[in-house]
Amino acid sequence: MSLYYKTSNCALYQCDNLKLLNSLPDNYIDLIYCDILYNTGKNFDDYNDNLGTPQEAIAWYEPRLTEMLRSLKDSGVICLQMDYRLSHYMKVKLDEIFGIKNFKNEIIWCYRGGGVSKKAFASKHDTILVYAKDIKKSIYNPQYSEYSEDSKKLISDRKGKRIDGSEVDLERGCHMNDWWIDINALQTWSPERLKYDTQKPKALIRRLIDAFVEGENKIIADFFMGSGSTGEAALETKNRFIGCDIGDKACAISKERLEKFVTR
Repeated sequence: MSLYYKTSNCALYQCDNLKLLNSLPDNYIDLIYCDILYNTGKNFDDYNDNLGTPQEAIAWYEPRLTEMLRSLKDSGVICLQMDYRLSHYMKVKLDEIFGIKNFKNEIIWCYRGGGVSKKAFASKHDTILVYAKDIKKSIYNPQYSEYSEDSKKLISDRKGKRIDGSEVDLERGCHMNDWWIDINALQTWSPERLKYDTQKPKALIRRLIDAFVEGENKIIADFFMGSGSTGEAALETKNRFIGCDIGDKACAISKERLEKFVTR
């Protein structure tokens, strides 16, 4: 295990994430977010692992998921993001490791841009599976979105009330659903873009932190750190961050990205 960069509120490691996970204390982390990989030889080359089938991928992930569960606080939550190739297999494994009763959400993140298939509908969504260590102790802060124009008109026609007569808080907005269409994937022209292929929008991870973390100075971890989006979202919300990636590029980009936020 190799510590790549450390300050008072940030620690980045360059190693196989299982080695780091094995070293972490029990009941330590408040939120884990990982954008996990599957069947992409370019990304898994660094792990010297050939995950050519779903069974092989799940076998590779199983000890890591087990350690993630152990390292979470009782109130902690894990958010794993993936695409259609892995989501159904991973759901079964997470049900087994975390327990079906601790399932919180299957969030569908829809986005635009990129290539278009000529053989089928274009695949333009990821799945984020959310599990608690203990569903009864886990945190959820409701998130809100703006009412549609049609809904605003209907509410106005009812003089700001629902059908049951209760007041509608238009300024606050409506409760957010588990399908998100308001955060797009990063495009080549995006100012946030860091020329890292799998970079995810910071706003996406920030929403997960806002929903499943309460207060400040909590520990947020990403064991597939990539471009460091999770770290930036964590530090912006005045929390602490543990990041891990085996790649040289990921560690260098993340360090440069997070240096301006850390306190020494």
